[in-house]
Amino acid sequence: MERFFMFIDGEWVGANDGGYLKVVNPATEDVFAEVPSGGPADVDHAVKAAYRAFREWSESSLDDRRSLLRKAADIVEKRAEDIARYLTMEQGKPIKQALNEVLNAAYALRYFGEEIFRVYGHVIPLPDKGHDSIVVWQPVGVVASITPWNYPVQLLSWKIGAALAAGCTIVAKPPSYTPISPIKFMECFAEAGAPRGVVNLVTGSGRDVGEALVLHPLVRKVTFTGSTEVGRRIMALASQGLKRLTLELGNQTPMIVFADADLDLAVKGAVRRSFRNMGQICNSINRIYVQKSIYTDFIEKFVEETKRLKIGDPFDPGTDLGPMSNKEVLNKVIEHVNDAVSKGAKVLCGGKRPEGELFLKGYWYEPTILIDVNHEMRVMKEETFGPVVGVMPFESIEQAIEWANQTEYGLVAYVYTKSLKLAHDVARRLEFGSVGVNNVDVTSVEAPYPAWKQSGLGHDLGRSGLMQYLEPKHIKIRY
Repeated sequence: MERFFMFIDGEWVGANDGGYLKVVNPATEDVFAEVPSGGPADVDHAVKAAYRAFREWSESSLDDRRSLLRKAADIVEKRAEDIARYLTMEQGKPIKQALNEVLNAAYALRYFGEEIFRVYGHVIPLPDKGHDSIVVWQPVGVVASITPWNYPVQLLSWKIGAALAAGCTIVAKPPSYTPISPIKFMECFAEAGAPRGVVNLVTGSGRDVGEALVLHPLVRKVTFTGSTEVGRRIMALASQGLKRLTLELGNQTPMIVFADADLDLAVKGAVRRSFRNMGQICNSINRIYVQKSIYTDFIEKFVEETKRLKIGDPFDPGTDLGPMSNKEVLNKVIEHVNDAVSKGAKVLCGGKRPEGELFLKGYWYEPTILIDVNHEMRVMKEETFGPVVGVMPFESIEQAIEWANQTEYGLVAYVYTKSLKLAHDVARRLEFGSVGVNNVDVTSVEAPYPAWKQSGLGHDLGRSGLMQYLEPKHIKIRY
């Protein structure tokens, strides 16, 4: 069994109390590695190291920051296959998708290293002669980063890239289910020559490590991606220190397919975004509304394309879907499907564990399409976070928009239509931070990823995501 360590103040260390957490392969349920079970003492060590390093790093040149991020990105790319292998082992993601995640993480580091050069201050003209008001942007301070298990490397890169580019130091808490690929990712910063204390990583549970990080008085900003329930808890804890927050939380994603849509394109998008990574993505499609005149055709094509997906060994390059990442999310999927069926839904495909020797152990579930659904079913109003989608016909544009918006969440929605006017009107009326029109890939490192309503506060990505790690300072000068 392999053993990994935390990274604190430039050194690889175990937990203060000597404890370890087991890491499970979701395809087999076998324990294959262990990581330190950190606690408040380890958090205090890491945060104080980050605080000591903050002044020098915050005053470093933009060239120095860009150089570190570039070097780290280069090393990530060189080690991409190794990092991806661990990612697949601990998360279940097919190896090609895991490799893509790692390479996307390297791209994010490079992007933020360049984008910091495009953050400008300004001078405000004043009516008083002999005075200037100058506005500059300065790093917020020590950042606590708490990331989820579904994209443990890519989401960490969004936060660490922006924080370091802004001049902040960081303490990262990786997810307990998938801590190893973030550790391997952090190794790249160590090899790139990150100054002591600038980047730190503490493994452990949310209760022991996450809460201690949020409450630590030297932490000035908390960035978290995860469930709305945990986000509310973090917000409450952070309020005690009036800490800056970025929270990307849950979602309940609708897709609307209008009668004039390119049906094949819409089906392709529905299959990709309903089931990729076993539906364990914050922007996965939970419910699809299809205009009544094309509903039957859409369903037939959707089922046909879904049945072509290959579920199996995540290390097989031909695999489309691996296992779910843990037993907790698998149980929730089963609960949602059973709830829908008990209330009248019909399972068109999936709805069970795959058959065969490979699937006797592990957290497996077939991609599942439900029809005859309604909005009283949990699958249509809660975030399943699994490979399950409900499909309903709609009559009018107004009905589709009303149904799509009747959720407390507001992260992402999708629209398919050939009408530019319809796309424009519907996209503006949907109460979501991102709307994909004729595509289901709304996240771009260069653009903001806003969280509306109960989906969070603030946002990652883009220049405005970088600004979340900076604070304005007004300097008024009398000459």
